Formats: sequence, C-alpha cells, structure tokens
Amino acid sequence: MPLLALFNILMMLIQIFEWALILYCVVSMLLGFRILDPSNRFVYNVALFLSRMVEPVLNPVRSILPQFGALDLSPLAVLLGLRYIVAPALFQLLVVLPSHR
Repeated sequence: MPLLALFNILMMLIQIFEWALILYCVVSMLLGFRILDPSNRFVYNVALFLSRMVEPVLNPVRSILPQFGALDLSPLAVLLGLRYIVAPALFQLLVVLPSHR
C-alpha cells in the first residue's frame, strides 16, 4: 500500500512538471512575440518561476539535441521522455517490486 501511494505521488509530480513545461513554452512564446510585457512584475515573476523550474531539466537535453536554428525541441523531447519512458518505467517498478518479497 505505501508503494502505491509513492507511485501516485511520483506520477502526480510528473504531471505537474509536464503542465509547468507546457505553460513555460506558452509563456516564452507569448513573451517572444511581445504579446506579454516582460516589464509587468507579475508576468516577470511567473516567467522567472517557470524558468527556474524547467530549465535545469531542459539544459542537459539541449546539449544533446542538434541545433535547429531558433527552433527548440528540448521541451518536446522532455515531454516525450516523461510520457513514454519515465512513466512506464515507474509502472513497471510498481508491478515488479511487490513480486520480489
């Protein structure tokens, strides 16, 4: 039972990070197209918070991926990795660990 609770917490954290990453991409696009004003204190604080939350994960991925000019594919790679590698691996651990008792 505690293992299931830990699994649920980890999956919830992954989902929160996925949403933060999507929001980060949207906010950075809106800032780039000058739809949002970075001199607005609230917009600045939201962008700074999201940046500090996702950049530590995106930077190592950026160093691995090839450059495509102004197109940054690292958020897509991280989302796909979380969705199709990390989440299934956690599920497999949930299935395998109780059987080793």
